[in-house]
Formats: sequence, C-alpha cells, structure tokens
Amino acid sequence: MNAIKEFITNANLMELAISWGINLVLAIVIFIIGKWIARWLQSTFQKLLKKRAVDPVLVDFLGTVVYALILIAAIIAAVDVLGIPATSFLAILGAAGLAIGLALKDSLSNFASGVMLVLFRPFGKGDLVDAGGIMGVVEEISLVSTMMVTPDNKQIIVPNSLMYGSAITNYSAKDTRRVDMVIGVGYDDDLKVAADVLKKVCSEHPKVLDTPETKIFINNLGDSAVDFVVRPWVKSEDYWGVLADVLETAKVELEAAGCNIPYPQTDVHLHQATS
Repeated sequence: MNAIKEFITNANLMELAISWGINLVLAIVIFIIGKWIARWLQSTFQKLLKKRAVDPVLVDFLGTVVYALILIAAIIAAVDVLGIPATSFLAILGAAGLAIGLALKDSLSNFASGVMLVLFRPFGKGDLVDAGGIMGVVEEISLVSTMMVTPDNKQIIVPNSLMYGSAITNYSAKDTRRVDMVIGVGYDDDLKVAADVLKKVCSEHPKVLDTPETKIFINNLGDSAVDFVVRPWVKSEDYWGVLADVLETAKVELEAAGCNIPYPQTDVHLHQATS
C-alpha cells in the first residue's frame, strides 16, 4: 500500500500529468480558435464570390472546401500539441479516407462529376439539354445530381456521373437554330414550282430569320419522291413552332400549286409465263 502511495505522489508523475493537462487545454483552445477562423474565412470567401456573381452551387462548394482545409489544419496542430506525430495522424486519416472512398465510390463519382459540371458549366438552369440519354429542361444542379423536367412534364433526377460521363447536347446554348426538314414531291411535278413554293412558305413565316439565309435544295431521288431539303434559321425558342408551321403550310401550298406529295409506292410488273 505504501508503495502505491509513493508511486502516486511521485513528483515526476505529477509533473507529467500537469504537463499533459496543459497540453490538452492548449489543444482544445487551438481547435476552437481554428474552427472559428475556418467559419470566418468560409463566410468571407463566400461573400467575395457572391459579389463576383459566381454560381451559388460553386460558392457553397468552394466555401465548404475552405472550411474543411482550415479545420483539418487546426486538428493537426492540436494533435501535434498533444505529442502525437502529425505524420502518424495523417496516415490514419489517409487510411480512413481510403476506406470511406471505397465504400462510397458511386457517391464520390457523382460528387466529382458535379464539381466538373459546376466548374465548366456545359449547361445552366433553364437550358434544354439531351444528356445521359434523357432530354429535358434543367431545373436544378446540385453536386450529386441534376434535376430535369421532360417535355411531357415529368421530373427526373439524374446522377451527375451519368450526365458528365456522356455526350451533352445543349439546345439552348445558342440564340439561333437551323430547322432541318425533308419534303418530297412527285417525279412528275415541276421541281421549280415546288422550290418556289417552299421558298415562299419560309420567307413569309414571321419567325424565320433573314440571316442566315434559308437553304432549299434537292438532296435525294428517292424510290417514290424527289426530296427537297428545307433549312430555315430561327431563334432557339421558336424551333418547334416553326417546324410544325412550315410542314403544315408547305403541304397545303404544294397541293394548291398542283404538286403531289406521294405515298411510298412500289411498281410490280407481272409477266405471263409462256409454256
């Protein structure tokens, strides 16, 4: 019993306990101050980005990165004060990060793709896009998924890895679009009359642009018809309306001009067999 008392009251042990206690308090203080600095820098950095009109998703992401980096630095400093080698702590963090990364590889893939989408901005909110095999209007872009609304008003949430890992067609990226149509007339029709009718239909449409110029030419002699390619230019938002209008008006005007829009047909020749 006396030996235990002597061990407890040993001066070296008391000094060690006091020293460790001071280091523990100092480590806690460093962590608290580091956390406060991380919050302050995050807030300041985000305000600066917002003043420069940076995308809100990117503002939140970069602010979180700044906060995490400062907080990790504070934790390493606090651990070092406790006498734990920083290299050992970083090794533990690395092993833990690897394990978490393997467990959440799909989520991290979506996250990485989200960062690329936010940084490079291949499309924005309100754009009509075809990506990942889905066509729709972009409603919201987050760091893990993109929310789209299809033309028939269905809401679809697409993982960002699928969006960024495939070809992206942005129909809203340009102010103007070319409407490509193929309109066939019969072989017996006057091709000049047909061409003039198609030019008239396009030039009289109020939403067809004068520049670039509308192109109309024959590109194929089909099995049943002579195919005209009709390519007027329109504002992107007028694309579908002009497409429908020109096709409808072209049919009516061609028939009024005596041109025939033939059905697919096949000529069958019968020969009587001779004995």
